[in-house]
This record gives sequence, C-alpha cells and structure tokens, in this order.
Amino acid sequence: LRGSKSFTAALPGEAERNGHGLAYKSVSVGHLEVAPLSPSRLSLGRASSTATSTVPPEQGRPRDYLVLAIFSCFCPVWPINIVALVFSIMSRNSGQQGDLDGARRLGRMARLLSIVSIVLGTIIIVLYISLSVRGNSSS
Repeated sequence: LRGSKSFTAALPGEAERNGHGLAYKSVSVGHLEVAPLSPSRLSLGRASSTATSTVPPEQGRPRDYLVLAIFSCFCPVWPINIVALVFSIMSRNSGQQGDLDGARRLGRMARLLSIVSIVLGTIIIVLYISLSVRGNSSS
C-alpha cells in the first residue's frame, strides 16, 4: 500500500471562507497555499487604459465629435462617414464608462474620418457640378 500525500489541517477562519462550515481543510503536499504575489507581479499583461491614465479626472470629458460625424453623413462618401459615426458613438460610450484614454483615441479617429469624409465629399460634389455644367454647355 502507498501512503497518501495529503493531510488535513485546521486553519483559523477557514470555516467561514470555505462555505461548508468545516474547520478543517484537506490539502495535497504539492498544493500548499502560498502568499499572494506582490501587486506588481500579479499580471504580466497590459494594464487597462483606465489604470494607466496620466490625465487628472478634473480635466473634463474628452470630445466625441458626434456633431461633426453627423454632419459628415450628408457627404456622398457613405462607408467612411458611417464608420466615423460609429467611432464617435463608441467614444461617447467609453467616456461615459470612465475610459478617458480610449474615448480620446476613438474621438480622434472619429474626427479624422469625419474630416476625410467631408473633404472627399466636397471634391466629389465639386467634380459632379463642374462636369454637369461642362456637359450642359457643350450641348
């Protein structure tokens, strides 16, 4: 017969933590409890943008450029301006959830796409009008 490598130990306060009302906890030798790691070693992954924010919270909400994105929807460059509108709404939602860095990043992308949409839409409208006028003059 092989001997068991597990044992039972009475741990103070364990009855409240394990939820069973038992004052003893069965543990294997290889699975003894270890003190938790320091907070700097808990995760090696990238911290969330709310934790790494360097901007003080009293600076105000970041801009989401929703009005500009809605205005750009009147330009005839629909794939770009619809994406700008989506980024703008995502920026507003991130700002409301407290993710200020994400809201700024999404707001900048919404602004960029809105401006590109307005510029391209203006170029398309000017080209259309100039070609229409030129076509009517030669007739």
